[in-house]
Amino acid sequence: MNYVTFGGVTVGICLLVHQVVTWWPGYRALMKDPAKQLAELLPFLLGWAYGCLTTLGVGGLVGLVSGTVLGLSNWLGDVALVWGVGGQGGRSASTQQFVPLSGPGLGIVLILTVAFIAAAKKSKHGQQLKRGGWCGICLGTSAGVAGFAAVPLATAASLVGDRVYGTF
Repeated sequence: MNYVTFGGVTVGICLLVHQVVTWWPGYRALMKDPAKQLAELLPFLLGWAYGCLTTLGVGGLVGLVSGTVLGLSNWLGDVALVWGVGGQGGRSASTQQFVPLSGPGLGIVLILTVAFIAAAKKSKHGQQLKRGGWCGICLGTSAGVAGFAAVPLATAASLVGDRVYGTF
């Protein structure tokens, strides 16, 4: 299982804060048409959900890429904590309990990987998708609220996989 350090969680939260700050349309615009404004966060949220799924017991090339991104984020965040603000890095911030994906759930992650790559390359929201994926990788196994979201995501992917592949 991949683990995340406090530095990795910090990187994930920084990505989330960056997204929200650059998205913020202003109070008036948000109150005038909240559905339209909130819909602009959807690509980031979809990328986040995908990134979160890739940290949950996924092996192979997808797991390798996810683990590498998480390892680099852990290192980057730990360096920033130690050298940037004089904190401590390297301590695990992972949950001890997580729901690994089932075999059919892993099939769904592979299908989502193809969709994610295609959308990131061709969509005008490619940067938001990538930033969301990176954020999801960093926060998917954290001990906070974002980490708890991984359990329903893994369960949903496994249930969808069971339906698609017919393995009830």
